[in-house]
Amino acid sequence: MKKTSNPFRFNQAISFLILSGVLLFSCEKNIEKDNSKEKLADEMELHLKTEVLDKWYPQSMDTVDGGFLSNFTYDFQPGEKQEKMIVTQSRHVWTNAKASKKYPEIDYFKIGAAHGFEFLKTQMWDAENGGFYWLVDKQGNPIGDPMKTAYGNAFGIFALAAYYDASKDESALEMAKEAFYWLDTHAHDSINGGYYQHLTADGTPISRPSTTPSTSDLGYKDQNSSIHILEAFTELYHVWPDPLLKERLEEMLFLIRDQIVTEKGYLTLFLLPDWTPVTFVDSTEEVILAHHQLDHVSFGHDVETGFLMIEASEALGLENDQKTHEIAKKMIDHALENGWDESVGGFYDEGYYFNTGFRITHDTKNWWAQAEGMNALLLMAELYPNDPHQYFEKFLKLWEYTDTYLIDHENGDWYSGGLDKQPELKTVGKGNIWKSIYHHYRSLDHCISRLREMAESEDS
Repeated sequence: MKKTSNPFRFNQAISFLILSGVLLFSCEKNIEKDNSKEKLADEMELHLKTEVLDKWYPQSMDTVDGGFLSNFTYDFQPGEKQEKMIVTQSRHVWTNAKASKKYPEIDYFKIGAAHGFEFLKTQMWDAENGGFYWLVDKQGNPIGDPMKTAYGNAFGIFALAAYYDASKDESALEMAKEAFYWLDTHAHDSINGGYYQHLTADGTPISRPSTTPSTSDLGYKDQNSSIHILEAFTELYHVWPDPLLKERLEEMLFLIRDQIVTEKGYLTLFLLPDWTPVTFVDSTEEVILAHHQLDHVSFGHDVETGFLMIEASEALGLENDQKTHEIAKKMIDHALENGWDESVGGFYDEGYYFNTGFRITHDTKNWWAQAEGMNALLLMAELYPNDPHQYFEKFLKLWEYTDTYLIDHENGDWYSGGLDKQPELKTVGKGNIWKSIYHHYRSLDHCISRLREMAESEDS
């Protein structure tokens, strides 16, 4: 008997083959997608190890006078003049402490963290008045103005907390507590909240004399010290969940989120003690530009703060903290909408809301803002994967920008600014008291971990 074909079975077979092909293609795409994140994480980690950490350590360790060398040429030769600032020294201690946990097989990170801690304890700390000196010479002798800052002391606390976490050296935790109590006793504003930035050698807050030039920041409170106090208290709270510390951490989070961040989604840079913004918006453009250092939009600080607020909220265990997430997202979105270079990527340095409208006032792209931008964008991509701002695509573009215009693949580390805007920076020093390793170490560390987590999540 002649067999007749069964249209139903034929169609069913075709459908099965098509579905199988679709599933196979889908699986291959998912594997490719996962592998691309893993591959990118591997690429970033190779860069972190060989072009960043291996360039800085152990060569920046000052084995003669203690602490870390600050100044390096473009090709990583130590500079002739070496001074040591509390911020730079603390950032080196923090980085070595974190790296010793990430790469425990590399001994010099552990050695470097302990080496830096010793310098903070014996040379940077004012044994007579308490608090950390702002600047010392290579041997550790205080130089310049004896004034201290909340900003500098915050970084000291930041380093001590990270070092204790890595080493379990109880003397580091005790010193972190002492530094916290010193800062809180002398600089905390019990009336308006927050911390005074400028302090005398004995810790007395410095007010703003009537003779102070209008372009000076003396006597003002400010966003930069505030966000790094937040960061330091977050780090310390992880290892010392003290009730007063928790109260101050919450206070800083809410002050930054609810008072320092503007309605548009950027930070007010300087403020009076009662948190009234310092602004020159109603002045002439000439006056505005003359006071630009006190009053502008800083995209790098905005994206950094978005991350720091979420980090603090999580450390505090604030469940369903929708407001902090909304404000953090608003800040990062504002930076993308107003300070992002659509052509090659990267965040511009500064802009301003003139009465005639917003415009970019400095289209350069410093290194730390791009580092903080990568970290913030990838965090947003994880939290809001389907957002129309396309955070992950922007993150990829920023990494490509960084790889092309910021990373020195010949001599190591990062230029201080993007070569697309400042090609002359190719031969400018890689290190000084304001440029070390902390911003891009943190960004790369977080991005590597987050990329691996995202790939694993997609795979499961």
